Amino acid sequence: MKFNTELLHSGFESDKATGSTLTPIYQVSAFAHESPEVLEKIFNNKAPGFAYSRISNPTVDSFEKRIAALERGIGAVACSSGMAAVTMSLLNILGAGDEIIAGAGLFGGTIDLFGDLQSFGITAHFVSCVCTDEIEPLITEKTKAIFAELIGNPALDIVDIERVSELAHRHGIPLIIDSTTATPYLIHPIEHGADIVVHSSSKYINGSGDAISGIIVDSGNFKWDTERYTGFKEYKKFGKFAYLAKLRNGMWRNVGCCLAPMNAFLNSIGLETMGLRMERLCGNALELAEFLDGIEGIEVNYPALPKSPYYSLAQSLFGGRGGAILTIRAGSKDRAFRLMNNLRLPIIATNIGDVRTLVIHPASTIYTHSSEEQKINAGVYNDTIRISMGIEDIDDLKEDFRQAIDKLKEE
Repeated sequence: MKFNTELLHSGFESDKATGSTLTPIYQVSAFAHESPEVLEKIFNNKAPGFAYSRISNPTVDSFEKRIAALERGIGAVACSSGMAAVTMSLLNILGAGDEIIAGAGLFGGTIDLFGDLQSFGITAHFVSCVCTDEIEPLITEKTKAIFAELIGNPALDIVDIERVSELAHRHGIPLIIDSTTATPYLIHPIEHGADIVVHSSSKYINGSGDAISGIIVDSGNFKWDTERYTGFKEYKKFGKFAYLAKLRNGMWRNVGCCLAPMNAFLNSIGLETMGLRMERLCGNALELAEFLDGIEGIEVNYPALPKSPYYSLAQSLFGGRGGAILTIRAGSKDRAFRLMNNLRLPIIATNIGDVRTLVIHPASTIYTHSSEEQKINAGVYNDTIRISMGIEDIDDLKEDFRQAIDKLKEE
């Protein structure tokens, strides 16, 4: 099946009980069973079924299966937010004394998370470029994961995923990829060597900015060395499902960061139009980037522009598309703020992946807790504006940015 057909039909069938074409919202806490023997089997993973919505829920289960199929994984676990998904993906394999190697150009919230993990004895080493030359010298016996955003937000750097995954596997380390900004529309990271894929599904999967959620997809390909990853010893019997079994029966289940059924339903609806939206969003982003790139006093960063250092990777990995985010530099914080205030259509908001175009000043918001070095590594400067493209008519957006910049010059 091609992409849009797959969104509607892969990993999904109508509700068996009612024939509903969408899995209904099972907005309940617990599920009744005919006997304690049946419930005992469900609790002990000896029979399929649902017991309590913190552990599993039919609406959430349907969403997980659809994303797993779309990402070519063997299974998925949904979480209450994208940050919860990032956290759980790591804590499922890490413990005190372990180390992570990660790209420095991460989303500000993820950088803050890695700082929090230090309190638990987990250390993150950052590389300015997620490439083999910078990663390999940092690998030690304590290195238990390599983590990267496939398209950095907002640095817009692209990981050469095949080379990095080859290096990681040569050292027996899993590669965890946050593919939120790439989406399955641009690439299936598992097919290029990723072991675990994470999404903030609040973004492009949802598409309407109406539900917070995250999801973790396991490839089932990584061979967990139980001497090195000692927490997997009791899960070795699950074979390629060891990571998912440990996650569901351990950290994720006990922390309680489950996805609400209503949010799973809204994300399932959004998922079905992701292909159509991403086609429009990527097209709009390229057109606006090309338009702004010709304006004096505005510096544009977008991976699908020939001047980008990641242009060749955008061509080879994403078929020439650069995603739905671009950044511009306006010359100063004051000019950036005035430009944003002059815009009429884009909304000043912190999300990405909405149907509406959104703008934000990252340095004073999502990177407000980051050091100056961390900001620079993430491509965040005092004059940076991040633009999350919407599906508006591109001529209207170009005209709006034109008048906002013209007014800036007049001021």
